[in-house]
Amino acid sequence: RMPNWGGGKKCGVCQKAVYFAEEVQCEGSSFHKSCFLCMVCKKNLDSTTVAVHGEEIYCKSCYGKKYGPKGYGYGQGAGTLSTDKGESLGIKYEEGQPHRPTNPNATRMAQKVGGSDGCPRCGQAVYAAEKVIGAGKSWHKACFRCAKCGKSLESTTLADKDGEIYCKGCYAKNFGPKGFGFGQGAGALIHSQ
Repeated sequence: RMPNWGGGKKCGVCQKAVYFAEEVQCEGSSFHKSCFLCMVCKKNLDSTTVAVHGEEIYCKSCYGKKYGPKGYGYGQGAGTLSTDKGESLGIKYEEGQPHRPTNPNATRMAQKVGGSDGCPRCGQAVYAAEKVIGAGKSWHKACFRCAKCGKSLESTTLADKDGEIYCKGCYAKNFGPKGFGFGQGAGALIHSQ
């Protein structure tokens, strides 16, 4: 057994010695900076993004999905909605609840938080590691979904209207010409003779 030379503390994740230069403290426990990650999504944590549950550490988003009230924004703050249903955490989701569109009256503060762009769907800050650009705006990957059916989108599969994003099928059904081209993509027409 190796001696513990500086009487250093043990990391709450890997159980190896933590020395001062690499130490992060959280609720009386010590961690290596490189071990101070969300147990679910592995994002780096800091004092503003960590949520502790017993000996486990999470980002606030994963913590909210796993332990927060179901159906009310999953712990991301009052008035926000998340389309990430948390299936990876074993959370069951009942279908039948339509996705609510973004509030068009979002405040300027929600649009720009801490020098990063605000996500049009949830209003939270969007940082480079989680950013998707669509309809000229920055979105979280988890928020980049059709406003009607909740289907994940890519920049090539979306159609936008009035600041909201839709899959091409929902866009055509809701905003395309009636009776023509359903499911053909935005603006497609079929002329029957």
